[in-house]
Amino acid sequence: MNRYFYIDTEGKQKGTFSPEELLQEHVKRDTLVWTQGMEQWRRADEVEELKFLFNNSSGFNRTAYPDQAGPYPPQTAQYAADSYRPMPRTWLVESILVTILPFILCSSFLSLLGIIGIVYAAQVESFYNRGDYAAAAESSRSAGKWTKIAMWIAIGWLLLIVIAIILFIIFVGSLAGLEELITT
Repeated sequence: MNRYFYIDTEGKQKGTFSPEELLQEHVKRDTLVWTQGMEQWRRADEVEELKFLFNNSSGFNRTAYPDQAGPYPPQTAQYAADSYRPMPRTWLVESILVTILPFILCSSFLSLLGIIGIVYAAQVESFYNRGDYAAAAESSRSAGKWTKIAMWIAIGWLLLIVIAIILFIIFVGSLAGLEELITT
């Protein structure tokens, strides 16, 4: 009999448990599990040895939860509803663009603040796939914040360069006009 690790609703790894012990842990169908010999984490309902956890004859006490339709306790109903929320925006493409383009165009080292946005953006999908919607939403919010900060710094830097070029042209033009006054 295999011993399993699983990832709880807070995204923490727990284990090891026998399949019978997983029943007492109230493992859900979409809980990620892993045991020795598996290449990657899989949903509990995809593991043949654990399918009995989700059958009506699994030993789940329906009298304790008479209004519950499924073979798992009520707190799982909220978790199941949360897991069907759409994934928050990742901001990954935007973060990469505000990091690379300003750096290429004007060599602004300040645009490297976009790397912070990239780090948060990369976490969104990972948290969402683990079922931690709150952490995914927080990473999305942070990625958006740092992407916008990097974007406004890049826009400000480009505006300063344009203003400097305009002022340089005006200055050179005024020197040419001053030279004409001196020679005449």
